[in-house]
Amino acid sequence: MALAENGQAPRLVLDAGTGLQRLSPLLDGRPFRGSILLGHLHWDHTHGLPFFSAGDRPDAEVTLVMPAQGDPANVLARVMSPPHFPIKPAELRGKWRFLGIQEGPRAVEGFDVIAREIPHKGGLTYGYRVSGAGATIAYLSDHSPIAFGPGPAGFGAYHPAAIALARSADLLIHDAQLISGEFAALAPMGHSAVEYAIGLAEAAGVKRLLLFHHDPARTDDQIDAIVAAHRGNAIPVEAAAEGTVIDLG
Repeated sequence: MALAENGQAPRLVLDAGTGLQRLSPLLDGRPFRGSILLGHLHWDHTHGLPFFSAGDRPDAEVTLVMPAQGDPANVLARVMSPPHFPIKPAELRGKWRFLGIQEGPRAVEGFDVIAREIPHKGGLTYGYRVSGAGATIAYLSDHSPIAFGPGPAGFGAYHPAAIALARSADLLIHDAQLISGEFAALAPMGHSAVEYAIGLAEAAGVKRLLLFHHDPARTDDQIDAIVAAHRGNAIPVEAAAEGTVIDLG
């Protein structure tokens, strides 16, 4: 997801899956100069990096920000280096900076960003709260709240980090890989149910909910049906799709 203000070129990106390739054409031949926030380092959140043409060019300037867990370039090289890939992160063209951060607030590309650890299997994972231009987005990808207990509906607790990130946000972008009938069998994989995302949105008083990180096997029609089943909720429920533009102005 790319964030931009007042018609400017995007300069802050949330995660770097293969969809990152879609950002380059939006820059109309210009290099990317900005920051990428990684929620964690699983393949589906990093494999777009070496194919991001606007960032892999001599005049690009990219700061890659990730949860701190050792030297960030070396940690990232464990998923991007020979023999698995021809180059290491440090060999990307342009001016790249790799930054590991702790939980807490910081300024990134003119946005106010708060990072909080959220539970997800297989590595340190952050959710982010991003504020700028009068709007606030909460981003909780790959979230496994069942780690804190069943919560009020059996899909996980509305734990303090999740509530703090989402509280009164204009838009909550939340992991929705599972549906209620799948949850018991698949919860150990570390993802959330649609019903949890809706419950958290209501508990935190957000204005809009965007379901994200759909099960790869789920069809567009099935995702549309999930959204339709929750039409009329107090909080509007939408589904993320490639190429969608959301105006929070």
